[in-house]
Amino acid sequence: MASLDESDGQLTPLASSTSQPAQTTHEQKLLTMTGPYSPENRLIEICIREFSDEAKLMNLLCCKPEQSWAAKSQDGALEQPVLELILPLSRSIRDRMGDYELVLQRLDDLIALATERFYAFPFKDVPSFWRHVFRAASLLKLSASAVKSIWGKRNDLGGGSHSVPAFDGHQMDEMVKVIDMALIMAGPSKSSETQAAITQVLSLLQDIYTLHGEVRLAKKRDFEAYSRGSVDQFPISSAFIPPVSHPIPRTPIPTFDDFERHLSQPVRADLGPEPIVITGVLDHWPARHDRSWSNPNYLLSRTIGGRRLVPVELGRSYVDEGWGQKLIPFKDFMEQYILWESKPPRPVTGYLAQHNLFTQIPSLRQDISVPDYCFTSPPPPHHSSPLSEKHSKMPVLAEPLLNAWFGPAGTISPLHTDPYHNILSQVVGRKYVRLYAPRESRKLYARGVEAGGIDMENTSEMDIGVLAGWDGTEDEQAVANERFPLFQTAEFVDCILEEGECLYIPVGWWHYVQSLSVSFSVSFWWN
Repeated sequence: MASLDESDGQLTPLASSTSQPAQTTHEQKLLTMTGPYSPENRLIEICIREFSDEAKLMNLLCCKPEQSWAAKSQDGALEQPVLELILPLSRSIRDRMGDYELVLQRLDDLIALATERFYAFPFKDVPSFWRHVFRAASLLKLSASAVKSIWGKRNDLGGGSHSVPAFDGHQMDEMVKVIDMALIMAGPSKSSETQAAITQVLSLLQDIYTLHGEVRLAKKRDFEAYSRGSVDQFPISSAFIPPVSHPIPRTPIPTFDDFERHLSQPVRADLGPEPIVITGVLDHWPARHDRSWSNPNYLLSRTIGGRRLVPVELGRSYVDEGWGQKLIPFKDFMEQYILWESKPPRPVTGYLAQHNLFTQIPSLRQDISVPDYCFTSPPPPHHSSPLSEKHSKMPVLAEPLLNAWFGPAGTISPLHTDPYHNILSQVVGRKYVRLYAPRESRKLYARGVEAGGIDMENTSEMDIGVLAGWDGTEDEQAVANERFPLFQTAEFVDCILEEGECLYIPVGWWHYVQSLSVSFSVSFWWN
């Protein structure tokens, strides 16, 4: 298995010498961003000013000192003790005084308490107070981690030539993890000022990695290439490629008006607008050129050395027994599920699926652009869809919804339908896609509402791989065909979506998607 480990040593600038070659632009930038203006210093100043200030902390917790905490939520009896604990901790961090380990322990206690309260309620009913506590304690823990090297040294920050030591690998790991957990568990702050500060801290952590980490890693490149092999490309897959039986039409970049006519003037009124594969739309994307997403090293560099936490689905598909989810650093996801080099089978399939990666990591958002076709006025859901009324009630999107889909060969999105029109853009790798028109819904055996009140009526009970004869044993295939007798009569279209191509999926069309290689796709939903 490819290893992407970094040294835990100090992330220190390169030393200069008159005997050395001329400095690169990167090294010059590095040397000009040390001292009191270093990203480490600026990050600490933000933490002290925005996250450790008592008045701002009170605002972050959505209360005012004179208000009764007991009236704020169902857990009112706990709120005053929480306040009495968290404010002194903020003072200790701001002044960098007291027992450092005890401060961290108390913050961990607060985070654990808030987490416990999350599980005491249905997620939508969690009192907002506990989200605020989780976020506030997390941002204080971030601040404590940032000032660790100058704890007890009040004169070592700001002004003159003072600077803090460069953050080490463990500090970087902890700070990124704390921020991402706060964003994922508690959600974005309602305070635009606090959220802007969080964004700035993440940007500075990215700068610290870029300025220090990449230069330091470059010094080890020859040794690492020898010891582990290159990770500048993804493994080549030998996955089974399903045959294409009813090809979806392909067209080079249609004009905006031509695409709108395709939507509003369908060839067949009984189907509505039909799927098409569009070529050439992604040719100008940086993600396919100088900032290539097909280079694992680039993706790691844009995730602070792979430290950003991402939600990973574990299992062949989300309807399979044993399917689950976990949060792991992007680097671990790459090592364990993407760059796996041992003989198959891989222990379990991991898939970063339907994740709003671009809100979490804006730098990757800059590598792509929303296709103009997403700004057309599409028709409503086709009347032949059993879900047309439900889909028609979806709120109108102010702008397209973007989701990332990143995984190894063999990942599967089971047959399902979505409430939006979709431009599925294949940035890296290739996928097999099969689609059924809404009028075929009766033959596709939708699941309906399942145990626990979970609405799964947009997902089929059928396993296309088994019914098509690609997966499973002969006995399993026979049982599936007996259970779903109408399947073989359902009409479909299919394609191999190649790298650099887009697939238009009309609202309400059922689709089954299987990765044929390491694959990175972006879906653009609009209505």
